Amino acid sequence: MKPSPELTPSQPYLIRAWHEWCTDNGLTPYVTVWVDASVQVPREYVKDDEIVLNISYDSTTSLQLGNDYLAFKARFAGVVRDVMVPVDRVLAIFARENGQGMAFPKASLQAQGLDQAGSSQEDDLQDQDGSAEPVPSHLTSVPVAATPEAEKSVEKRAVKTKTGGRPTLTRIK
Repeated sequence: MKPSPELTPSQPYLIRAWHEWCTDNGLTPYVTVWVDASVQVPREYVKDDEIVLNISYDSTTSLQLGNDYLAFKARFAGVVRDVMVPVDRVLAIFARENGQGMAFPKASLQAQGLDQAGSSQEDDLQDQDGSAEPVPSHLTSVPVAATPEAEKSVEKRAVKTKTGGRPTLTRIK
């Protein structure tokens, strides 16, 4: 039996699929990103080592959803900034309007031996015979709560936007 070649990660394909689904349905795709030294984002918008980014075609220029990086230009407080995010730093992709999407656990980053600086700790992953153990990929769906409170929350955000205030994103855990 021939050994199977190493499979490519599924995460970039899932990100592109969710982005396309959101776009086709008139929804706004957002990503939550774990920020470390390998991520190029405006640091003043990072909170608790995470940032939430709007990756819709309307909000970005030159959007590239590649196998290794998400790259685009976007305005932050009216200033155009370059953004580059390694795909493995994306923690979730979801639709702003209804919360549907997919989460990728942060634990898989830590299991790969990536610390806050983004450096590999392969020595820690190797066992005594010198071989690195394979790291399983785990994906999780983000459930959508169809509760009256969730619907009211969406309505409140829509009202804020219509009245000229800046739209806000509330992260619900």
